Amino acid sequence: MEEMMAEAAVMWPLVLNAIKALIVLVIGWIAAGAISGMVRRRINKTPRIDPTLGNFAAGAVKWVILAIVLVAVLGLFGIQATSIVAILGAASLAIGLALQGTLSDLAAGVMLVIFRPYKLGDYVDIAGTAGTVKNLDLFTTELVTPDNVQIIVPNGKSWGQIITNYSAHATRRLDLTFGIDYDDDADAAMAIILDTARADARIHDDPEPWVRVTNLGDSSVDLTARLWCDAADYWELKFALTKQIKEAFDAKGISIPYPHQVEIVKPA
Repeated sequence: MEEMMAEAAVMWPLVLNAIKALIVLVIGWIAAGAISGMVRRRINKTPRIDPTLGNFAAGAVKWVILAIVLVAVLGLFGIQATSIVAILGAASLAIGLALQGTLSDLAAGVMLVIFRPYKLGDYVDIAGTAGTVKNLDLFTTELVTPDNVQIIVPNGKSWGQIITNYSAHATRRLDLTFGIDYDDDADAAMAIILDTARADARIHDDPEPWVRVTNLGDSSVDLTARLWCDAADYWELKFALTKQIKEAFDAKGISIPYPHQVEIVKPA
């Protein structure tokens, strides 16, 4: 009986510390989420600050608070902060080797926030993966494809690869190519393309719309139109003009030829 009481006396402080640690962890986790959310909202409400920075700062604040909570929990079990620093210092090489990919993503995330090759809402292509930037945090970039598929790209991959940002500039050049028959009037077809394009208010007058004969193909004369528009209008304008110019060709008797194949039969 005395032995059981002695064991209980020894275990009771550990149980109390475990309960305290659990309470600290829960409160710390809730506080980290609440404070990081407050930081994100406060920064995003400031027009002069890019929303990308708000998400990144919120993530950094959350991880710092969680680190402080972890130190406090370890302190409940008698492990002092100085001891933790000493242990981490001694194990820094092993930790660095084990987490080199994660640390690389963290460093790349900082570089992405500083140099901002893209921001929230931009449509980008990162190493062949295209989508709209939905989130940028300490370690990853979240993209959403046009068909609503989520893609998570590690920041190390983003920073170390070619980034194509289709939303970086307010305007874009729209190139449209149409093939007409060799017997058709190229000048008339070019005039139809220009008139149809200029009739759409989304086409800019500066730079001036441009149409030229760009290729003599196997079965068609290729005409290319270079038009400028707002970046937000690019895709809808491309679809609309393709249909309108095809209909205008039909109305004016301009044919879009099918590919021609010639069959040669040799006598036996």
